[in-house]
Amino acid sequence: MALSLTEWVLAVICASLVGLAKGGLMMVGSLAVPVLALVMPPVQAAALLLPVYIASDMGGLIAYRKAWDRRVLATLLPGAVVGIALGWATAHLVSDRIIGLIIGLIGAVYAVRILARARPGGASAPRLGAGSFWGVIAGYTSFVSHNGAAPYQIYVQPLGLPAIAYAGTTTVFFAIVNIVKLVPYAALGQFSAANLQIAAILCLPALVSVWIGVRIVRVLPTHIFYAFITWALLLVSLKLIWSGLF
Repeated sequence: MALSLTEWVLAVICASLVGLAKGGLMMVGSLAVPVLALVMPPVQAAALLLPVYIASDMGGLIAYRKAWDRRVLATLLPGAVVGIALGWATAHLVSDRIIGLIIGLIGAVYAVRILARARPGGASAPRLGAGSFWGVIAGYTSFVSHNGAAPYQIYVQPLGLPAIAYAGTTTVFFAIVNIVKLVPYAALGQFSAANLQIAAILCLPALVSVWIGVRIVRVLPTHIFYAFITWALLLVSLKLIWSGLF
């Protein structure tokens, strides 16, 4: 597969968004596949970016190797594996637009509820039932469109983790999810030598952006960090709703 100049420009932008997300600015990564899907089929865009996600995960894991919450991961990961399996089993049945519309509606309602609060509610504790449910949704939507951030955020944001722990837990969770996704993506024939060569080039801007994202998260006050990811969730959700409807 050869990319045109326009496709290369968009691919580099999307790889940078992936890197920023793995550096801790989670929701911006949700834009990557929808943006690249402007110039290629969504499944092809997702397959092209998956190795970039995994390479960026490695940078994020190094940066946040001591800053993640084991309890949160324990409640999320079993459900996420089930969600990935469901995505694999139904990959040929489900419309990307419908999935995007559902994710967008869930994310928009949640973001509006958070922004409408006069004061933030108290932090809750990780729960296996809620974690399993949102883990399944996050695993499924991550498989079909690399867009598992919204359901993940709905579960994890109310837990009130410090910004660094939130970013680190997010990085570890999606690193594991992306590794698991390699097997079904390969089974579906989504990797080719040409795709992997392009992905290898895109890993450079992605890794640079991981470092930039980490630097931003480390200097942002926690309340500003949460305000940013909530507004980012709302904007991404509105984009998904628009794409799903029109």
